[in-house]
Amino acid sequence: MTVWMLAIPAALVIVGVYILFRIRKHPKDREQRRRLAVNLHGRLGDAMITEVHDGLVFYEYSVRGVLYAASQDVSKLREHIPIDPDRLIGPVGLKYSTQNPANSIIICEHWSGLRV
Repeated sequence: MTVWMLAIPAALVIVGVYILFRIRKHPKDREQRRRLAVNLHGRLGDAMITEVHDGLVFYEYSVRGVLYAASQDVSKLREHIPIDPDRLIGPVGLKYSTQNPANSIIICEHWSGLRV
């Protein structure tokens, strides 16, 4: 009985600490986790880069007849972009989440859909 009286509060403390650390992560870490999750679980598709400026890449793609317009901040991924960003306009590969097709990437730390 006393073991359960100690185990339940200890479990609640562990869950609380986990939630606290999960909330306190920086937004840039959250964006990196999002990119890596889409890379790991995403489906491949084709997109068209329409504009590049100030570290943002704007692109459009279609999934099951629905046209999506998206952008990705690539300022933290400069070392993974092999050419001048302004020359990227044109066709590109992308990965998108099957549960949320609006959640997509064209480049991350471990994958690139850029065609050079």
